[in-house]
Amino acid sequence: MTASERLLKQLAFIMEIDKLKQVVRQTQIMGGARQENSAEHSWQLAIMAMVLAEHANEPVDTGHVVRMVLVHDLIEIDAGDTFAFDSKGYLDKDEREQRAADRIFALLPQDQAEPLRALWDEFEAMATPESRFANALDRLMPMLHNFHNDGGTWRRPGVTLDKVLARQSAIAKGSEVLGAFSVELIEQALALGLISRSE
Repeated sequence: MTASERLLKQLAFIMEIDKLKQVVRQTQIMGGARQENSAEHSWQLAIMAMVLAEHANEPVDTGHVVRMVLVHDLIEIDAGDTFAFDSKGYLDKDEREQRAADRIFALLPQDQAEPLRALWDEFEAMATPESRFANALDRLMPMLHNFHNDGGTWRRPGVTLDKVLARQSAIAKGSEVLGAFSVELIEQALALGLISRSE
């Protein structure tokens, strides 16, 4: 591969991932003016990783966590954002996301495609301290949005306390501190009527 061919592949990838700005999530930005996009979500998680790394259960390489959260949703360009409480959407989520990862990361030269794909695979596996912490952040941020947006996506029909608790249980695997905070936030949300106790 010539230098110019390499550059063209890199630029093609850069232009392709611009599409992440068009992937609209269910979560609204603070204040509820509009729904956020997946690029904004990834950026915010990267900042969270830098600010909150001290609360990880185990020492983490913050730079590694930042890289992981910046690539973790690139597959949504093809696979879309599957709403956390959409049980039907989860039926084929893994298949859609694997296909998307195969295509999107392959746009890069192989020596760059492999480590970026490995970051995505690591995030999905939740088998390292960094991936568990990254997943904790990914679960916490929508909670903060929902709490500060009068219930946000918790107010959707069918999103009840048991579903919120089940979704948020992964936070403590990456950070017991953030896990305990999330439980307190859920209790406050329940008291304020932002979450339904049952269907």
